[in-house]
Amino acid sequence: VQLQASGGGLVQPGGSLRLSCAAAGPNLDYHAFGWFRQAPGKQRERVACINSANSAQYADSLKGRFTISRDNAKNMVYLQMDNLKPEDTANYYCAATKSAWSTVRDSRVYGYWGQGTKVTVSS
Repeated sequence: VQLQASGGGLVQPGGSLRLSCAAAGPNLDYHAFGWFRQAPGKQRERVACINSANSAQYADSLKGRFTISRDNAKNMVYLQMDNLKPEDTANYYCAATKSAWSTVRDSRVYGYWGQGTKVTVSS
């Protein structure tokens, strides 16, 4: 599975961005996808995950501002980010896993990672 993330950029506080992740490979419908982020000097953290049935999980701190979605027909996964804050500044990565839904909060179960897209929230 190959993943290509895009859509990052510079945005002012309170603004919005939509990240996209293009997936390629076999049996994508059997994969759950996740968005993770890593800020400079910090550990990678989970943002959101979604499975093929469009069930989603979010980091508690991001609920209400971020929305994950997927378009199985286009093999795309999206992350809509609203009301962005400076602390959202990070490299954002999409990832894919065939592991059980109960495990997808753990980044270690993801076997496929995209290259990351940088999001900077600053005035």
